[in-house]
Amino acid sequence: MTNETNESIRIDRRRFLGSSALGAAATFTAPAWLPRVARAGTASTGRDTVVIVFLRGGSDGLTMCAPHADPRLYALRPTLAIQPPGAPNGAVDLDGFFGFAPAMAPLLPAYQAGRLAVVHATGLQDPSRSHFDMQRWMEFGVDGVGSNGVFSGWGGRYLQTIAPVGAGQLRGLAIEKTIPRSMAGGPACTAAPTPGSFVMPGSASTATVRRATITTMHTGEPFPLGPAALNTFATMDLLATIDFTNYVPSNGALYPTTSFGAKLESAAALIKADIGVELVEADLGGWDHHNQLGPLNGQMATLMDELSRALAAFDLDMSDGTHAIRRTTVVVMSEFGRRASENASAGTDHGHGNCMLVLGGSVNGGQVLSLWPTLNANALDNGDLAITMDYRDILAEILSERMGCTSLPSVFPGFTPTVRGIVS
Repeated sequence: MTNETNESIRIDRRRFLGSSALGAAATFTAPAWLPRVARAGTASTGRDTVVIVFLRGGSDGLTMCAPHADPRLYALRPTLAIQPPGAPNGAVDLDGFFGFAPAMAPLLPAYQAGRLAVVHATGLQDPSRSHFDMQRWMEFGVDGVGSNGVFSGWGGRYLQTIAPVGAGQLRGLAIEKTIPRSMAGGPACTAAPTPGSFVMPGSASTATVRRATITTMHTGEPFPLGPAALNTFATMDLLATIDFTNYVPSNGALYPTTSFGAKLESAAALIKADIGVELVEADLGGWDHHNQLGPLNGQMATLMDELSRALAAFDLDMSDGTHAIRRTTVVVMSEFGRRASENASAGTDHGHGNCMLVLGGSVNGGQVLSLWPTLNANALDNGDLAITMDYRDILAEILSERMGCTSLPSVFPGFTPTVRGIVS
């Protein structure tokens, strides 16, 4: 074996162990579109597949879903606020009080069809405004005070508390470079930024020998290294049974030709293949707009357009007459919102309360679910939109009502959720 091949094996081993969780090895043969594997998907068990979209950077919920009937919005944001419906570039009215920013308009059909709900004045009740801290704690499912000794994610703990769907070779997939903290500790979870090309890195001419060598090195090796390496190969083989490249979305759905659009298209193909995946994550970053927010034609508008068009395409694609949209729930969230007041740089700084989006066939949609605190000076939380509804209320209800979870205290330690009626 050449020195080049030896070095490739060392590199491959590190890559595998950095992107895998535990699981059992399995081998499948590749067919055309849907895989010839036992149909082990969520439809047969009554469980949804939950898709998490994390908007990293702190998205501005007061722009995405503007409280246009709260007069304080226009005093706090004299140049940046989305104007009321009927005004030039005004909000797309939802319920007479809230409205989408114009760039979010592609989501209106799903909202009107009752498959999309907005949850406003929500988030994690913690005083930190640190991106790092708040992302970590929200993904772990705890607040800062309760974070000591917590190293697993809420999604990972959920998967630990319930038997897998089918054989359980792949229970959680992040369409990302690394496993998100929300899936940390979860059995059979892995990351694949492009699921259709999740193969041995390096030269194809040496892939077979490198795979055989790595398999020999890890066969019989104890937890965590051995199972992690072998599960990576099992995941490669399982994903290879799905022809992501030739996947044709249903109903003429057109995903934006962006990396996030490709992520959601891959998520749709994965879910329809019905191989037993229970959690999927696809993130969209870039929301930290301290200057030049651009809610109508700038950077914020561009991101909202990408987000809303991709979600609208996913909704249309999954509404194909099968179980897909009925058994799929998408949750869009961010670590915190932005300040209620605009700053001197035509932007918004780190804030607190925010909005979530919940999309799916089981969602009690067509509503903005909120205990609105108002934007009055005495109602703000240190200058920010106050949080009146914990984001874990939403996740906990989805897990219990749609995912069969009976161990919520294990998933969200130290937290007692309140039922909000977001799903049925």
